[in-house]
Amino acid sequence: MCKMAFPNYKYVNLENPDTREMIINDPMSFLRNNPNGMILDEAQRYPELFSYLQVIVDEDKSLRFVLSGSNNFILMEKITQSLAGRAALMTLLPLSVAELRPTQSTDEMMFRGFYPAVWGDGQQPYDVYSNYYRTYIERDLQQLINIKDLDLFRQFVRLMASRVANEFNASHISNELGIDVKTAQHWLSILTTSYIAFTLPPYYRNIGKRIIKAHKLYFFETGLVTYLLGIESAEQVATHPLRGALFENMVVSEFYKRRFNQGKTPHLFFYRDNAQKEVDLIEEQSFDQLYTYEIKSAKRYNTQFAAGLDYFRKLYGSKVLDGEIIYDGVEQVESNGYTCRNWQLAVL
Repeated sequence: MCKMAFPNYKYVNLENPDTREMIINDPMSFLRNNPNGMILDEAQRYPELFSYLQVIVDEDKSLRFVLSGSNNFILMEKITQSLAGRAALMTLLPLSVAELRPTQSTDEMMFRGFYPAVWGDGQQPYDVYSNYYRTYIERDLQQLINIKDLDLFRQFVRLMASRVANEFNASHISNELGIDVKTAQHWLSILTTSYIAFTLPPYYRNIGKRIIKAHKLYFFETGLVTYLLGIESAEQVATHPLRGALFENMVVSEFYKRRFNQGKTPHLFFYRDNAQKEVDLIEEQSFDQLYTYEIKSAKRYNTQFAAGLDYFRKLYGSKVLDGEIIYDGVEQVESNGYTCRNWQLAVL
């Protein structure tokens, strides 16, 4: 993607040991001799390079470098230490529905997920996510954060997969796994920092409450979730008890992708009160201007789908600009002031 976006930039892959050795011998000359721009792939493989980049960019602000890498922990650490105020960051999430325009069934979509290797290379989803889990989650993350009990961490990740679209409760997790609450919270932060999972804060007018109250848990990639749940085919997705949660996860992650791909921060929330009245997704486009969404995996419309949206609109009145029901059906329905649309149309 970087090569396509910057066709005139010189491409350098720091995963290559010979290339790294050449740069290490004279990094300043190497960086200065590319006035037309340079793509430095797997930049985290030579962390000292970031300090040289800081000096080079400060000397000549016309120089341009694109840094990419598969290890977000090291990459972000070095960028924030050495290139603060000198770099623009772009988050690259899995492919979106808008990019794929798929013709597969919803169950097939959730099973296949959205990684390029599945769509572009024709690899089997189970193989892709199995390899990703074993190499990145088990091996790389273990080395980075020094997890002492890998079996417990494996159980934690699989338990998180079984809790998608539910509130994350560190106390419950700690009791189930026999770990302390801080460990559960730390492990969740690892999954979110590495873009494996993300959390949705609850909606409150009081911004402080959005931070401290329980968040809902989602994965960026439903294909990884199905692998962690032991699902081996789209047919198994169709009858799985967590199909509704998987569907909600997929739709919410598409909203995240859309915001990120527009270069915007995802101001997304959910609502649930003590009476268990809830709205699945709330998008705040400016302060207190809200769009609400109810997400249902059903293929047929039901008037009860709008109950949560009605309740929330009564609470917040004119602040709610619009409401929509997103479901797995084909027919578009207009009812009680809401539009009920197929999920692919809703996330485009």
